[in-house]
Amino acid sequence: MGIKRRKTKKIRCGDLFIGGDSPISIQSMTNTDTRDIKKTVTQIKRLQESGCEIVRIAIPDMEAAMAVEKIKREISIPLVADIHFDYRLALKSIESGVDKLRINPGNIGDKERIKKVVCKAKEREIPIRIGVNAGSLEKKILEKHGVTPKALVESAMSHIRILEDLNYDKIIVALKASNVKLTFDAYNLLSEKVDYPFHIGITEAGTVWRGTIKSSIGIGALLLNGLGDTLRVSLTGDPTQEVKVAKEILQSLNIRSFGINFISCPTCGRCQIDLEKFAKEIEDRLRDIRAPLTIAVMGCAVNGPGEAREADLGIAGGKNSALLFKKGKIIRKVPQDEIIDAVLEEVKKLDGND
Repeated sequence: MGIKRRKTKKIRCGDLFIGGDSPISIQSMTNTDTRDIKKTVTQIKRLQESGCEIVRIAIPDMEAAMAVEKIKREISIPLVADIHFDYRLALKSIESGVDKLRINPGNIGDKERIKKVVCKAKEREIPIRIGVNAGSLEKKILEKHGVTPKALVESAMSHIRILEDLNYDKIIVALKASNVKLTFDAYNLLSEKVDYPFHIGITEAGTVWRGTIKSSIGIGALLLNGLGDTLRVSLTGDPTQEVKVAKEILQSLNIRSFGINFISCPTCGRCQIDLEKFAKEIEDRLRDIRAPLTIAVMGCAVNGPGEAREADLGIAGGKNSALLFKKGKIIRKVPQDEIIDAVLEEVKKLDGND
């Protein structure tokens, strides 16, 4: 049974769309100095190769804003400029060809400054992502609510109204906190008030191990509740890891397919082969397969074929051997030293590359 997504506006970002019936897109952010064009482009290309579909760069000053034009010429995915406070950086980034802005209009000065940014965004049909963070809420809102879902939503609505008053509606909204429940409740509350697409994630989630767990719970809960049109997994480390985790979250919920869906059992005392070794090597060798296949590596013949009967292909370990099966039907017995080659051979047949 599929997940019913909340109905939202469909907004163009470069050559793809966010919201509406568009696939939930994966974002990440570079951690290079944007002014170092070569390093930034190199990292963006690595991110794209790993499956990133929208990339954000920090724009701390005018030199970084001017670098956008050269960076855009070297990449082929939508580019987002992350702006804080200085409206001139937003204007320059738009002029330089950025595909989307991340800026909170209430933080960039008086109405005239905001109007200049909005007019330029309208002219180029650039969407604006409002990003409310629990760690930087306005003082008045904090005094009124504290750090709560209502506070995040009230902050977001104040920024949204500024743009709507200027007859601008190409808006995407993010409500982020490092607290999973706070984030979940805030998005649910805001979903009752607006139909703009949501950029979801758990901010400052932590290191790759801890942050993956936290992000999977938070993002997964939102997606299961029908909320989320684009997402970023925020991890301390190589940003390509963010993309890897994001893809697995979406694939685990059957929201997107990125190739192999890999199943393996936790092993038990019945297991008579080195299942961990086989699972790791098979998973690694199948990394580049893009066909939407489910592959199962099970520890024993007692439950293996039955528990993984929906798998396109799988093995169930025996004593120095394994049973090879398709859709739960055993096709042959394979000696231990031939298991990996046998799996790869059958996968190639299923993938149509034999």
